[in-house]
Formats: sequence, structure tokens, C-alpha cells
Amino acid sequence: MEGEAGRRAAGRGGGRRSESSVLGSRPAYSVRLPALSRPQRRAPRAERTVPWLRVAAAYSWRLILVGAVVYGVFIVLGSFHLIAVALFLALVVTSVLRPLTDLLNRLLPRPLSVAVALVGSLLLVLGLLALVGSSVASESAGLAREFRGGVGRIEQWLQGPPFRLGPGALSEFQRQVTRYVSTHRAALLSSAVSELGRVVELVTGGALALFASVFFLHSGERLWGWTRDQLLPSGARPVWDRAGRAAWRTFAGYTRGIIIVAATNAVLVGVALLVLRVPLALPLTLLEFFAAFVPLVGSPIALGVATVVALAGRGPLTAAGVLVLIVVIGQLEGHVLHPLVMSWAVRLHPLVVAVSVIAGSIVAGVIGAVVAVPLVSVVWAVLRALRTVPP
Repeated sequence: MEGEAGRRAAGRGGGRRSESSVLGSRPAYSVRLPALSRPQRRAPRAERTVPWLRVAAAYSWRLILVGAVVYGVFIVLGSFHLIAVALFLALVVTSVLRPLTDLLNRLLPRPLSVAVALVGSLLLVLGLLALVGSSVASESAGLAREFRGGVGRIEQWLQGPPFRLGPGALSEFQRQVTRYVSTHRAALLSSAVSELGRVVELVTGGALALFASVFFLHSGERLWGWTRDQLLPSGARPVWDRAGRAAWRTFAGYTRGIIIVAATNAVLVGVALLVLRVPLALPLTLLEFFAAFVPLVGSPIALGVATVVALAGRGPLTAAGVLVLIVVIGQLEGHVLHPLVMSWAVRLHPLVVAVSVIAGSIVAGVIGAVVAVPLVSVVWAVLRALRTVPP
């Protein structure tokens, strides 16, 4: 049996050999040829010698594209500057009154809480302006006498060291001012008429801002949700929703912080001016409050005006006291108030703030100087939110 099985196995093996090879031939071997090496493409000489130039060029055209888009946005906003400023004011009002509206909403319906917050704040502002106007009107006669005497004191001060201006120089300066006003009377009158048109635009923008703030306070979340769902694809909605909420937190934090800083500066300045018995203390306090919205430069300019008023009304010693006040409040604002109050907003380097204010003033004047810092803060917050990967 074993022999028969061996013969069958040998027959099967022999059959396979007969099928795969010819009798008397050598067994076949597979020969693997060496792979042909492809010629490597040599990089251009510019890429091999100056790789930083290629990287710089890649960044450059992207920066040019971003700059063109930003320039186009500013052109569009410049064409509709009244609407842009009105919406900006509406966002400011919303960021300030939103906590009060949410607090009132616990006791009142949402529309009624919005109406109470808006009407109450409007009455407060109008009452403050009426108080300033009444104080100026009641002190007008005394202020006129003080300023006439103050002008004489300023002339005597300029005639002494270190200026040593003669009386003829001051009289000549007064004559030049009078001659300029009489010569350019028509131009000054036309500019005054054009300013009336600016007043009409200001009233229109204020009405639009008030109208928009009503909807922002009442249903801002629903407006943002509708805009997100209608303008963005579904895949990009979570990322841009996070970026939009970060932008609003930054803007609201900056606005509330700058209002707290401005109010603190105004209270300190008002108390100091009242102690020094500087004329027009209340209007100068209000000027300091609004000037503090322009970082770095607004408060010194307002206190410079207060120094001139103090010099004309109370003399050089009081003016020197106001100058000391400028230094003290500047140090307090820069080293205490801004780091403490602005902790919830994006903290920018002072150099970035200064460049932003100057660039904004060049582009859009006073409005650009006011808008520049919150705009840069919001853009930086959006970029940080877009780069952050959610857990």
C-alpha cells in the first residue's frame, strides 16, 4: 500500500514537472532587473539660493489681497458712513444697556424692559446736558468779566520771561485775527451753513442708532442666528458663531471698560477743578468724559483746554495745578485704570493703540480715532477665535 501511494505521489509530482518544465532543460529562475532611476528635477536657482524670498513672496501676495479687501471695505463704509456710524452707536448703546435690560426683564416683559432702559438713559443724558447749559447760563456774566481779566493776565505773562513778547506783537496778532475774520467772512458763513447740514446728519444718525438699538436690545440673539444661518454654509457655522460671540464679548467689554475709565477720569477732574475753583468746571468735566473715548490723546487734550481756561480765569498758579493734574490722571489711567478695568477685553500693546488711533484719525478724523481701537480689538479677538480648536 505504501509503495502504491508513493508511486501515485511520484506520478503526480512527475506530472507537475512535466507540465511546468521540459525534459533536459535547466530550472527557470526569476530575475529582478534593477529599477531605472528617474532623473531628479533640479529646483530653480532662486529657490535653492534664496528660500526666504519665496516665502516672502507667498506672504506678500496674500497680504496684498487682504489689504485690497480691507481697502474695499473702507471704501464701502466711507460711501455709507452715516449708516456705519449709526450702527456703531447702536452697538455701543446695546453693549451698555444690555445688562440693565436683562435685569429689568426678570420683572417686566422684554419690550417694556427695553423701553424703560432706553427712555431712562435718554432722559439721564438730556438732564445732564440741561444741567451743564443752565450752569453756563447762570455764570455767563461773571465768566465774561473773569475772561476779560484773564486775557490781560495772559498778555502780561507772555510779556515776561521766558517769552518776552512785546505789546506790539500781541496787538499785531489781534489785528491779524480781526483782519482774517473780516476778509473771510463769507467763507466762514458758508462753512457755518454747511455745519448746519452736518447737524441734520447728526440728528438723522442718532435717530437711526436709537431705532437699531431697540431691535438689538430686544432680539439681538435672533438677529445674529438668522444672519449666521442665512449667510454661512452649514460646515462653517460653528466656527464663525464662536468668532462672532468672541467679537461681541470683546466689543462689549471694551465699551463698558472705556465708559468706566472715562467716568472715573471725569469725576477726578471735576473734583479737582471744583477745588481749584476753575471756571466752567462742569462743562470741562463733561468734555473730559467724552474725550476719554479717544485713548492716549483725548484726555490730555481736554485737560489742556482746562489749563487754558484756568490760566484765563484764575491765573498761572491754578493753571500749573491743572498741569499737575494732567500728569497724575495720565499715570493713574495708564497704570491702574486700564489694566484693572480692561481685563475682560483684549489688552493691546500701547504702541498698537497709538498706531491705531493715528491711522483712524487719518482715515476718518475724530470718528476714526474713536472707532480704531475697538475695531482692532474685535479683529484680533476674531482671529484668535478662528485659530482656536474647540475641545
